[in-house]
Amino acid sequence: MNTDNYYFNKCVSACANALSVRVLLVIAPLAIALVWFTGQPISAGESPATARKLSASGQILSLEKITKAAKALKPGEILETELERKHGAYVYEVEILDDKGLVWELKLDAKTGKLIKMEQDD
Repeated sequence: MNTDNYYFNKCVSACANALSVRVLLVIAPLAIALVWFTGQPISAGESPATARKLSASGQILSLEKITKAAKALKPGEILETELERKHGAYVYEVEILDDKGLVWELKLDAKTGKLIKMEQDD
């Protein structure tokens, strides 16, 4: 009887491990697809909901307009966009991968889209 319980427990454990791997294999691609199809991720800093409210009220430019402004200044693939409040003003930080494989960080005034600072990221 103990042998039966041992094998039953091993089987349950193996099934649980297989299930957790399957769940991970389903969730990870969905998360990647979400970022891929919705545009650039907004990371730490102000939340996406706050950014939408500020954009809708005209306090900052939309993510689409900031993306265009950033790409006009430094062509390439946008890796990350972050909205932060610094010294009482909103600033977009945009990371761009250029065609040479270099990563650049651009800081743009969130209200006007004007370049504040551009530097090569380490």
